[in-house]
Amino acid sequence: MPTAFAATPDGGTIVAALGFALAMLIGLSLGLLGGGGSVLTVPVLVYALGFPAKPAIAMSLLIVGVTSLIGAALHWRLGNVCVRTALGFGAVTMAGAFAGAKLAGLLSGTTQLALLAVVMLAAAVSMLRGTGHGAEGDARSVRARVPLLVVVGLGVGTLTGLVGIGGGFLVVPALVLLGRMPMRDAAGTSLLVIAMNAAAGFAGYAGSVPLDWGILAAFTAIAVIGALAGTMLATRVPQAALKRAFGVFLLVTGGFVLARNREALSAPHTTQRTRHGVPPTTSAVAAPSPAP
Repeated sequence: MPTAFAATPDGGTIVAALGFALAMLIGLSLGLLGGGGSVLTVPVLVYALGFPAKPAIAMSLLIVGVTSLIGAALHWRLGNVCVRTALGFGAVTMAGAFAGAKLAGLLSGTTQLALLAVVMLAAAVSMLRGTGHGAEGDARSVRARVPLLVVVGLGVGTLTGLVGIGGGFLVVPALVLLGRMPMRDAAGTSLLVIAMNAAAGFAGYAGSVPLDWGILAAFTAIAVIGALAGTMLATRVPQAALKRAFGVFLLVTGGFVLARNREALSAPHTTQRTRHGVPPTTSAVAAPSPAP
């Protein structure tokens, strides 16, 4: 697959540059909040960098996984990661993620993007409502919630494989409310869970979709820089205000993605793009996107 910058006309380079700027935002949100930003990765890859849905979802999983793992390492050094909990919960999400990636083969790219839009709107509502702070519970109360944690883990994992999200906006509340984990520890622990989750999802796509390793490396590097900065700023930035602002941004972006894919369902030829993000009207010889 060629790079997204090749033969990009007119404002295409500007849009691509915006896409890489948003990679920094994605990393910042992962470092600051322990999740949320990963749901933006697929829309950025599709609408700013011009990749078809399925390669974008696979690339998103690798980007989010690497970024989260580095963020988790930093949080671990700060004492904000419960490795035992992450490994247990992450093992469950990994099973769901691999299954979700295989299930994605039964869906069209448009359907996956529409489902992603719904997930983005749910994430926005979650951020705008706030999750509150959990209190540490005794071992008995946490053990009683293990079956529910398993169900949540399988659900998060399946969504990861289907639409390429990390699932942090679901993992953090689950660890806080069901695992009785302090918010700061939940944010750090969720990053390790997301990394495990994304790795399993990517394994499910490996070999079945084309990947642009150059764009993948550049996007990941920028997101990692953002995650490093976000982790360092985590104790200095008012997270409640940040989550509200980011929630509004997700609400707008999710609405855009849903609207675009509703149009695609009714008139696919009007929304088809090349892998470089060039609308069909600008090039009579543009190659069609790979079949889902």
